[in-house]
Amino acid sequence: MLKGIYKAASGMVPQLKKQEITANNIANATTPGYKKDSVFLEELDRATKAQRPQKSDWQTPMIDQVYTDYSQGTFDRTGNTLDVAIEGNGFFVLESPEGDGRVYTRNGNFSIDTDGYLINSEGYRVLGDGGPIEVSGGTVSVSETGELQVNESSAGRLQVVEFAEKSVMSKVGSSGFAVPEEVQPEPSNDYSIRQGFLERANINVIKEMVGMIMTMRNFETNSKSLQMQDQSLDALLTQVGRTRM
Repeated sequence: MLKGIYKAASGMVPQLKKQEITANNIANATTPGYKKDSVFLEELDRATKAQRPQKSDWQTPMIDQVYTDYSQGTFDRTGNTLDVAIEGNGFFVLESPEGDGRVYTRNGNFSIDTDGYLINSEGYRVLGDGGPIEVSGGTVSVSETGELQVNESSAGRLQVVEFAEKSVMSKVGSSGFAVPEEVQPEPSNDYSIRQGFLERANINVIKEMVGMIMTMRNFETNSKSLQMQDQSLDALLTQVGRTRM
């Protein structure tokens, strides 16, 4: 009976993780360039369980891994000349305001700072092949290859890079990714820049809501199972040793 209680409780833990991930996906459904997270759950077989350390004395070992879906979202036309989207593979390259790190993103919702540089909503400067891109003082146009012109004068070319192994990428902020210092990106060769568009989050809100309901039902099922077994155990312990007259 104790094993049944442990198993029911163990089944509740990953459901909480799934609920947290789903809620975060829904919260970012309107964030341009956001990439959906999912949780992979699979109970291990007996042989694998013996080789895999348990997280606690009671928790049943399970594969509980968060992975990101990098598939492309649909595009929204904004008409803003500073909004750009990547059609195909790749990420824009951003430099932190302190210049101590780089962030990669599919969110091309850019603007111009007081110094005339192209930045994202968090103040990170957008990098071109020659460094931060300066676009002050005129009308900006962006070609399909990422070439920027200001009043028909060249202002550089957007860096668009990709990674051979995306598992090294970790999320930062709402739509950015960071990689370890030793990992170097490669120039992307399979993309087209679309000016005046933003890439939507690759999320189907209806499916996420359905998934959240199913996760909650699974959690409630394990919770009821745990309560029933607890009540049975309590009844058993109460009756043990009772003197019958």
